[in-house]
Amino acid sequence: METAKPKPDVYQMVTDRIIAELEKGIVPWKQSWAQTGIPQNLITKRPYRGINIWLLLSLKYDSNYFLSYNQALTLGGKVKKGEKACPVVFWKRFEKEDEATKEKKYTYMLRYYNIFNITQCEGIPESSIPVTNNEIWDGVPIQICEEIVAKMPQKPVIKHEVNEAYYVPLHDYINMPKPNSFKQSIDYYNTLFHELIHSTGHQSRLNRKEIAQSTSFGSEPYSQEELVAEIGACYLNSVAGTVTESQFSNNVAYLQNWLKVLKNDKRFIIHASAKAQLSTDFILNQKADPFEMPKVKEHIEYEPVHD
Repeated sequence: METAKPKPDVYQMVTDRIIAELEKGIVPWKQSWAQTGIPQNLITKRPYRGINIWLLLSLKYDSNYFLSYNQALTLGGKVKKGEKACPVVFWKRFEKEDEATKEKKYTYMLRYYNIFNITQCEGIPESSIPVTNNEIWDGVPIQICEEIVAKMPQKPVIKHEVNEAYYVPLHDYINMPKPNSFKQSIDYYNTLFHELIHSTGHQSRLNRKEIAQSTSFGSEPYSQEELVAEIGACYLNSVAGTVTESQFSNNVAYLQNWLKVLKNDKRFIIHASAKAQLSTDFILNQKADPFEMPKVKEHIEYEPVHD
């Protein structure tokens, strides 16, 4: 009798890929889609989100259109022999009822499916491949930055009292150094985006526990909140077109810190990326994706499963 193969641990699969990039000196979330376009499905034109963005950008394709094996066949093409797929993850919700209390509970299972870049395929009609549009918003970067900040719902007060950048959850305000204290105007907004992501965790917005609870420097909640802000800011920077070389520089201590964190917790990067996506959705006033980790944590169990 054959022994059933163990189901893959999706958390570990994704975390191992991120760790492999960090060990090469590449920080997956510190990438831009300015030249290649945001990763999206070729047929549905639906952008990939959360951790999937950074996984796909790490592949360094010239064009960031992807599709499944069956989608390639649907278009009359096929995946080239020997090409390796890239997994992308999503959350699937299952509802169940507590036998004793009759209360409804939900189980969110992290699942994945495999996709291929269009350059890994052959026979795809050229008419099916659109020209990459690198402009998410029209306008020059500084104007886009100003518009992002201005249009944020429930925006916190932004002060310029001292020469430091920080967010104060208790009084719900951000302090920023004055714009003329930065070498470039875009550096001001890159820093402000980081603090705005932090502010989305306030109880009046997304009520993120890492912000709501007092956390000490170096603790896991503190580290996750910092990664949420970092990933979210990188996303906003790419939207605005304000990516700079200094912003994406990576030193050894920085890389080793995230390697240590990720090796200690296989769920860390997936949850941080999902929270960063929710935060950027809030700032950009976009609807959340139902296939991503939900905001509401009551009556939720998480189980890594793939069928």
